[in-house]
Amino acid sequence: MIKVLVPFDFSQTAHHALNFATGLAAIYPHVEISLLHVIETPVTTGMSAMGGGLESIPDFQNQIFYMELIETRKKQFKELEGKYVGSEYAFKTKLVLGNVFKGISDAILEEAPDLVIMGSKGSSGLEEVLIGSNTEKVVRNASCPVITIKADTPVDKMRKVVFASDFRESDDRVAARIKRMQDLFHAEFYFVVINTPGNFETTRESISRIKTFVQKHKFENIKAEIYNSLSEESGILEFADDIQADMIAMTTHGRTGLLHLITGSIAEDVVNHSKRPVWTYKTK
Repeated sequence: MIKVLVPFDFSQTAHHALNFATGLAAIYPHVEISLLHVIETPVTTGMSAMGGGLESIPDFQNQIFYMELIETRKKQFKELEGKYVGSEYAFKTKLVLGNVFKGISDAILEEAPDLVIMGSKGSSGLEEVLIGSNTEKVVRNASCPVITIKADTPVDKMRKVVFASDFRESDDRVAARIKRMQDLFHAEFYFVVINTPGNFETTRESISRIKTFVQKHKFENIKAEIYNSLSEESGILEFADDIQADMIAMTTHGRTGLLHLITGSIAEDVVNHSKRPVWTYKTK
């Protein structure tokens, strides 16, 4: 059984994420989809289930507004549940009040999903530098893989997946996750090292590390590639464009706070700027 959590805000990108999840369930029968909607309140008193928590809303007018919003969302979820009733896969919904990122983080902790699939509009400028989006925060902190979706993405047309890495670390967990993706998508996988002017090495060195990784973890049907670009982020995006990849896969170190502001994260930058789905997995 694969447990999939889909944070859902009723936006178009959220619908794309839900369609991707149900498409995955259609080709892999042992999938449980959990749809989560967080209604954000104007105070930071923590999460509350639908059975209570309205005492955290500061005034009467806000209480009326949120009561109406809750009822609207409940009705919308009932319609979604009716749409998927009788499906071969399990489908459930949950509404909570509070902060969106905390609500998603709590759900990941409580439900221990194998995968999070969520829509992303990306972020840029000041938002990207200072706070980022909720999607970026989930990518940085989630203990399970996260797939970010920006457009309609049919799962059954997933033909090429790019896994970008330097292959210096041979993590058994990462290898196992990549193999699971191979099983799910039956796609052609490209293992690519991005060669940049500031971190140049010979093709022989890069190919040797990829081969070592492939042999150690007994991967099959892998194409090893070296791609030259001015930066890791641009190289990953350019290579994916050049081969018309259907998905990009990366690991992230999950840096936060000042260290994140200083060093940034290639994975989060790719999530923000890629027009393709991006699979990420935090390794540290």
